Amino acid sequence: MKIDTETVDKIAHLARLEFENEAKEQIIKDMNNMLSFIDKLNEIDTSNVEPLIYMSDELNVLRDDEVKQEITQAEALKNAPKHDSDYFKVPRVIEK
Repeated sequence: MKIDTETVDKIAHLARLEFENEAKEQIIKDMNNMLSFIDKLNEIDTSNVEPLIYMSDELNVLRDDEVKQEITQAEALKNAPKHDSDYFKVPRVIEK
């Protein structure tokens, strides 16, 4: 497959990009280089290669969730700027 001006114009239209003619020539050259690189990769026999899922063999070591310190509702409300007996009071942000 070869990239030409028409293909670049079509891709530019889909991507909502505009290029000057000098830039189009460079883009055509770069895209053709990318396609030739992909063709080179297609020449390699990968039939016995496992797909790469992760970049390393390391496993995440996660700790169990444990409650370290629990505060009561009264202690939580003690430092609130505004509160009633059970809840924090905050300014209204949604109008009806």
